[in-house]
Amino acid sequence: MNASQPSVRYRSLEGRPVLITGGASGIGAAFVEAFAAQGARVSFLDVDSAAGAALARRSGARFVECDLVDIAALRAAVAEVEKAEGGIGVLINNAGKDDRQEFAKIEPADWHRLLALNLDHQFFASQAVAPGMAARGGGSIVMLGSVSWMRGRPGMATYTTSKAAINGLTRTLARELGPTGVRVNCIVPGAILTERQRSLWLTPELDAQFIELQALKFRLTAEHVARVALFLGSDESAGCTGANFVVDGGLTQN
Repeated sequence: MNASQPSVRYRSLEGRPVLITGGASGIGAAFVEAFAAQGARVSFLDVDSAAGAALARRSGARFVECDLVDIAALRAAVAEVEKAEGGIGVLINNAGKDDRQEFAKIEPADWHRLLALNLDHQFFASQAVAPGMAARGGGSIVMLGSVSWMRGRPGMATYTTSKAAINGLTRTLARELGPTGVRVNCIVPGAILTERQRSLWLTPELDAQFIELQALKFRLTAEHVARVALFLGSDESAGCTGANFVVDGGLTQN
């Protein structure tokens, strides 16, 4: 399955301005490539200048270097994209980091650093695009959650806290922004096979464990998540807001 060769063409995405946070690598890069393949006008934010520039050349997307925990810089980057593209029709709040932390050793700085990246930026990016979307008559904001908080994974207290909070934030913003035509939904990925997972944690035993726990007996990739994002960014999901779209192969059934 390849997001750059989708089986569905969403005509409503052609020419639609899309902004993706944390788009230089991993699931974010799959989002960039998938929306670009649909003919959307894609911009993405990331702190990794080398990876961002390479993806921009490869995909034709606009790359804006930005440290997303710097809210002033985030707001400025959103304004830059809005000005260049004449607005933003879809926001994908993708950026995040699932660092492992030993519970007894977490210090306030560690806690707030991960919350800032995983949670704060999703709120403030949504806040920044909402007025423009309302002025355009509507838009789609897609949050990124994780099944890790549903499963209560140890060693990830800050990450699971932030992802659980995104569930509540999604529902609140859906109610708050709905009257302006802005939809807010959340994609909740399961065990997604990425280069980060391969390099840091993946072992043959862990790989087999995920497949055993899932109802679907294959490893999920970023492209599976990207296809759901295309649906949520398109007009085909016009009646969807305040919802979680779980992409975990049935992992949370156990």
